[in-house]
Parts: sequence; structure tokens; C-alpha cells
Amino acid sequence: MKNKLYIIKIGGALIDDEELLNEFLDQFSEIKERKILVHGGGKLATTLADKLGVEQKMINGRRITDKDTLDIVAMVYAGSINKNIVAKLQQKKCKAIGFSGADANLIKAKKRQHAEIDFGFVGDIEKKSVNKKLISKLIKLELVPVFSAITHDKKGNLFNTNADTIASVIAQALSEKYDVELLYCFDKEGVLEDVNNSESIIKNISEEEFSTLKNGGKLHKGILPKLENALGAIKNNVNKVFLIKETELKNHIENHHAGTEICL
Repeated sequence: MKNKLYIIKIGGALIDDEELLNEFLDQFSEIKERKILVHGGGKLATTLADKLGVEQKMINGRRITDKDTLDIVAMVYAGSINKNIVAKLQQKKCKAIGFSGADANLIKAKKRQHAEIDFGFVGDIEKKSVNKKLISKLIKLELVPVFSAITHDKKGNLFNTNADTIASVIAQALSEKYDVELLYCFDKEGVLEDVNNSESIIKNISEEEFSTLKNGGKLHKGILPKLENALGAIKNNVNKVFLIKETELKNHIENHHAGTEICL
């Protein structure tokens, strides 16, 4: 029987709210099973870019990462945010250790290729990108890896990489050894039929249902990357995948009825 492993991803809205982040990390630190935390960015990188006069370019909600922007996101994501989270977890007696993908070659990426758009220093990854053996050794040492959204190409280049994708591919890679449950924690109760109605939770979504909802324009664009990565995980042998509200982590771990479950 495989050991249980939780892989939990948090995003910018939570990171930007110190009180909510602290409450979440209280719940995260209380999880007794093996666990990994993956975090995105937040407003700090954009705020710092504004202060430094570095223009931020977005196409369809995706950041174009030129060299100056890469320097900023690397400092903020792998530096300030990652170490702040690690320090808070240490305070809560959780043996956290912070990483970018470059550390010990844990996540190797390839520069994103697009026919029409140069995204700059944006890296794409897949299941084989993950150094699963080393991550497993860290977990065996009862350490709690905390991953930022920065990867590398083993040629000396760092890349800005989608944190939802990082969580998904780590879950896929480690599912061969562990009973993995992937949790995307965000500021909604789950996937909602009506984004303005918190009670309109869709309890289960399959790939077919996702396509129907997407083609019908019923999904908020911000939820699409999470759902695409969640479906990628469940199709690649991750045992369970949920999208839940950040404040419901403890409730979900104990009762398993919060949010939206992604199904085959």
C-alpha cells in the first residue's frame, strides 16, 4: 500500500493577505501525512516592477517575462515569498525547506515555444521534468518541500513557470510512489456555475463536463488553467484532485467533502 502524500497549491490572493496566509499555514502545518506546498506569486512582483520602472506586458492574462521581469520574479517568488512562507512554517514546527526548480535540479524546464508570441523566459514542464527520486528522499527525511514558480533549463537560465502546472507535474511524477492527493486552494468554494453565487458549487467535473462548460462560456477564464492542470493530473494516475477554498483545508483533510472533485 502506498503512503499518502498531499500536494497543495496556493495562489496570489492568499499570499497577498498576511492574516489569511497565516491561518492557512496553521492548517497546513497540522497535516500529519507527507506533504508538499507549491505557491504562486501575488501582487508583490508587479508592485516591485512598477517601483523599478519595468513595464509589465500581458497577453491573454499571461505575463511576458523579459530579462528584467525575470530578475524581479526570481527575487520575489524564489526569494521573498518562498522564504517568508518557510519561516512561518518553521515557527509552526513544520520542517519546511524552500526550493526553486534550479535547486538540486529538481524541476528542469524548456523555453516556451509559440508560433506567434515570444513569452521570453517562460518555461514549460512535464512529468519527466521532475527529479522525483530526490524529492522522495527529502520527504523520507520528514522535510516539507515548498516550491516557488521558478524553474531552470540546466544551461544557466531561470524560467518563470505556471505554479498550477508545477503542482500538477510534481503530483504526476510522485504518483508512481505515493497515494497522491492534489489540492488547488483558491478564493472560491470550488468551481462555480455562477461566479457570483458561492452556493452554486459543481461537486464533480469530468473531462467531458469541462469541455461542455468551457465551450458554453460558463467558466471564468481564471479557473481554466487550474482545471486544465487538474485534468492532466487525474489522467496521469494522480489518485484524487480537488479545487477547494483556502479556508477549508482542514475541513477537507478531515471530512473530504469540500470543493470540486476532478474525475475521469
